[in-house]
Amino acid sequence: MGIFERLRSGVGPAVSWQLYGGDEDLEVVGESAYQDALWSLCGGSRGDRVRHDVVAVLVPEPRNPYDSNAICVRVDAHVVGYLPREVAARYLSGLQALMSTSGTAVALRGVIVGGGYRNDGPGRLGVWLSHEPADFGIAVVRRVPGRPPTAGGEMRTGFSEAWQSDIEDDSYDLSWFDGLPTADRPAIAALRALLVDERDPIDRHFQFAELEKRLYHARDLYETALDEFDDACTRHDADMDVIRGAFMRKWGKVPLLETYRQMAIRKQKQKDWQACLWWADRGLALYGDDAARDEAVEDLLKRRNRALLKLEGRQR
Repeated sequence: MGIFERLRSGVGPAVSWQLYGGDEDLEVVGESAYQDALWSLCGGSRGDRVRHDVVAVLVPEPRNPYDSNAICVRVDAHVVGYLPREVAARYLSGLQALMSTSGTAVALRGVIVGGGYRNDGPGRLGVWLSHEPADFGIAVVRRVPGRPPTAGGEMRTGFSEAWQSDIEDDSYDLSWFDGLPTADRPAIAALRALLVDERDPIDRHFQFAELEKRLYHARDLYETALDEFDDACTRHDADMDVIRGAFMRKWGKVPLLETYRQMAIRKQKQKDWQACLWWADRGLALYGDDAARDEAVEDLLKRRNRALLKLEGRQR
């Protein structure tokens, strides 16, 4: 039985692995479905604050019914999560090449973090891995001031959900979206002009969100786009308490606030852990107990815990 077949039947003592190093974060998702396994691995009790080092094995799942590119993450034969779908699609061929060359499984160092207590009960555990993207054939260009960041996929603003609500709701008007130019730079200019006069908080929220999206897309077109993106996010945040109130009056819940996730990711990639912690904490405070999407809160919690871990490491 080859290495791929043995991995699919379960990682155990009979399957050898080769450990790869690196200091770039590799996110794991879906841990909420594997909390029992995670608590068992770290030996803690629910409610404890956890930081537990592990070695995780990456296992391709070509027969996964939801994604043929899926890459499962296992620790001591326990499934603890998966690589994000878009990441798995990029990393799969490199992972398979490493496995075929060495005849062993690929393992990475990782850490289980989280726990503690939140307003709604014991905090959940999350998993982060460390790796070197080049080992998987992924080119990483280190960021320098005025240049694009190392990586990142297309931003999501949550606008599509709000657009569906707008069809049945006349209290705010998102029709400005249809009039935006297709090209990013003229669209950016149009959005800035709209924000000068717009006073409705829901419209302002989605105008800022679209402006952030367009600036992020334009990062390869001109060098100041990312600095302008950061400025737009800061201005957006300054309005967010009013915007949150409008969301609660309209829907009784807070929709996806992609600004906070994206800024936490940017600061994480820049190794600015204090700023990463600030953006994650700010987003969590705005969501409170009213988030429309639990996964948005869980994502920020993971990033917050990761930032705390890094800051505590510096203090030690």
